[in-house]
Amino acid sequence: MKEKENNIEKNSKNHSISCNDKKCHVHGHLKTRGRIFKGYVIKKFEKRIVIEFERINYVRKYERYEKRKTKLHARLPECMKEEVNVGDYVMIQECRPLSKIIHFAFLKKIKNKGEGK
Repeated sequence: MKEKENNIEKNSKNHSISCNDKKCHVHGHLKTRGRIFKGYVIKKFEKRIVIEFERINYVRKYERYEKRKTKLHARLPECMKEEVNVGDYVMIQECRPLSKIIHFAFLKKIKNKGEGK
């Protein structure tokens, strides 16, 4: 687990653009901890992104599995705005609650929109 965290920190330190955002996990004082999720960006706003991913849920009554979609809102720091677009496959990690709906921070982009799924 420590190796994953070290790799994430190394990748996120590569940002040459510095920002004055206090809620940036690279240049500010925001600490990320907890669960890591990967999903596709479905909406992009000024300071946040919305990602969506599918998960499989077991229904005991019918003894079958069903697909469900989950949407999560993540903080998008100013220094990383340019690298994220709608349709990209990204990684986010849990952090302290930043607002009513934002409880995650954007870590890095994994794939562009055009690359295979």
